[in-house]
Amino acid sequence: MQRLTPTDERELSALFEDASGAGRPLELIGRGSKRNYGRPQQVEAEVSLEAFSGIGFYEPEELVLSAGAATPMVEIESQLDAHKQMLAFEPMNLAPLLSGSLEGPRPDSLGGVVACNLSGPRRPRSGAARDHVLGLAGVNGAGACFKTGGRVVKNVTGYDLCKLLSGSLGTLAALTEVTVKVLPRPEKIRTLLYFGLGLEQANALFVKALGSAYDVSAAAFLPETLAAGSAVDLISDARASVTALRLEGPEPSVMARQAGLTALLSSFGKPGEELHASRSLAFWREIRDCHPFVERNARSIWRLSLPPSRAAEVVAALSAKPEDCFLDWGGGLLWLARSGAETSTEDLDAVLGRVGGFGTLVAGETASRAALPAFLPQVSGRTALSRRIKEALDPKGILNPGRLYAGI
Repeated sequence: MQRLTPTDERELSALFEDASGAGRPLELIGRGSKRNYGRPQQVEAEVSLEAFSGIGFYEPEELVLSAGAATPMVEIESQLDAHKQMLAFEPMNLAPLLSGSLEGPRPDSLGGVVACNLSGPRRPRSGAARDHVLGLAGVNGAGACFKTGGRVVKNVTGYDLCKLLSGSLGTLAALTEVTVKVLPRPEKIRTLLYFGLGLEQANALFVKALGSAYDVSAAAFLPETLAAGSAVDLISDARASVTALRLEGPEPSVMARQAGLTALLSSFGKPGEELHASRSLAFWREIRDCHPFVERNARSIWRLSLPPSRAAEVVAALSAKPEDCFLDWGGGLLWLARSGAETSTEDLDAVLGRVGGFGTLVAGETASRAALPAFLPQVSGRTALSRRIKEALDPKGILNPGRLYAGI
């Protein structure tokens, strides 16, 4: 396959104009870590965006960073770490799940994170990736260069193209520059662990904890089988299911909230263990990057966003085995592993439609990704709207065709 390597927006624009005129489908690639995310594509050439890399603007005092879309996340994180700052939405690294390996540094880019709208355990508290994007620059499928948003929140008014492009998986435009807001890292992190709870009990604990005034920043549940595979010894050695709650902030605040939260949840027992700084960071990185399913990437891995109180109901309705699912976002996110040979999603479609949830096929064999819809439930109105947006920004349908929906 031909590989095209534009060096600036002018070349990229000319390339898209030519491809649009010829009806030539293209695959956009930043760092290539998410090529197996979404539906497989039939394209004639791949367009490398690696030239659009490097941090162009970072003002720690103003809590804003701007960088080329292909800037590696390790470079972004290194700069933020040096100033004790972070991307508050905890950008997920999909590479382990898609490659089946935990080896090596994260290979993804800032633009890839935004294009896929990937958020981690802090999502219910701090919002999604798209909520932290202040501005974008890029080239749409017709070859038109654009800039949207700015460097401060007040510049993002009217029709918010930043949110539209976040999560579009490169089907509407090639991003060349991304501006995001950053925040100070928390001074202290403490994770409370409750061992041996069932899924319904964990769901009830989440509802009570997240509805309290104790500002829980993350909540997850691992069944015993998946907890045993954790690299954090206090979790793998417990030989029981693990329900985890994270508190962050200034030390006096964390300690006071920990005491209050423990008292509030006394009907569920006392926390069996606490994770401090390094263990806490390691555990939530495992949850963020879906490590429990990394060795199971031959199966279809679904990411289901649900009303938090309905998670146990969904698991029961799908007859999922305990080792095939775990919860993040306080029950609002259910990770589900299913047979790699599945040819129908009727049960998922029906359950998600009933509870008001939304599902994304994140990983699986090529045949499964080609045969199954990438997003559920399938709603004709949503597909029609996506088609109209695609036609407006990529009228000839040359950018990552079919990656979101068949025929779009």
